[in-house]
Amino acid sequence: MSKERVLTDKDIWILIANSSVGYTHKPLNFAGANLSGADLQGANLTSADLQRANLSGANLQNADLTNANLVEADLRGANLSKAKLNGAILKNVNLAETNLTGTDLQGTDLTGHNLHNADLTDANLAGAILEGSDLSGAKLKNTKLWRAKMLETNLSNANLQKANLQGADLSKHNLSGVDLSEAKLSGANMQETDLSKANLSRCLLWKTKLNDANLSEANLSRANLQDADLTGANLTRANLSEANLSGANFNNANLWYANLLDADLTDAKLENAIGYKKS
Repeated sequence: MSKERVLTDKDIWILIANSSVGYTHKPLNFAGANLSGADLQGANLTSADLQRANLSGANLQNADLTNANLVEADLRGANLSKAKLNGAILKNVNLAETNLTGTDLQGTDLTGHNLHNADLTDANLAGAILEGSDLSGAKLKNTKLWRAKMLETNLSNANLQKANLQGADLSKHNLSGVDLSEAKLSGANMQETDLSKANLSRCLLWKTKLNDANLSEANLSRANLQDADLTGANLTRANLSEANLSGANFNNANLWYANLLDADLTDAKLENAIGYKKS
């Protein structure tokens, strides 16, 4: 396909219709094609060659992109809501500001991808590889991210409300001011993570590793931190009111001016905790 020629929706759908005869499907070749703004809602693009294709602003809602080759494709601002991407090759794809709501990306390799301001609400990214990816400003509300590989992932200003991050490695990340309210973070690794001023209210943080984390001025009200490791953590002015802190380890933590009103500290370890005064 010529990169210079902009294919009309009619052109595209004729090609799609001709690619399937009865039960036979011939993969389409749109390599390098300009499909920007195209309406491809519900299209069968199984095993299609979309390398270097311009799909910016295209409507691919509910499209079947199973095993499609999208290497270096431009999907900026495209609508991929509930699209099927199982087995799709997404190397070096630009997904900035893309609508991926409800999309299944389980186990997908998105290493180093641009997902800035992308909408991943209700998407499944469980076990996905997001190392070095830019998810700054992304909407990740209610997104499944358990056991996702997130080394050096940029999550600044992302919305992670109600996200499932159980077992995820978020160590040394900058999550300052990020909304993680009601998120599931049990068993996650958040060692040395900057969570200053983050919203962690009603969060599930059971057995989460938060040692040496910066939680200054963080909102942890009604959070479940049972058996969490907060050794050496900075909790200066943090709000821990009504939080479940039973069995948590606060040894050498800084609790200066922390709000512990009605918090459950049963069997909590507080050896050498700074600023803690036993009532």
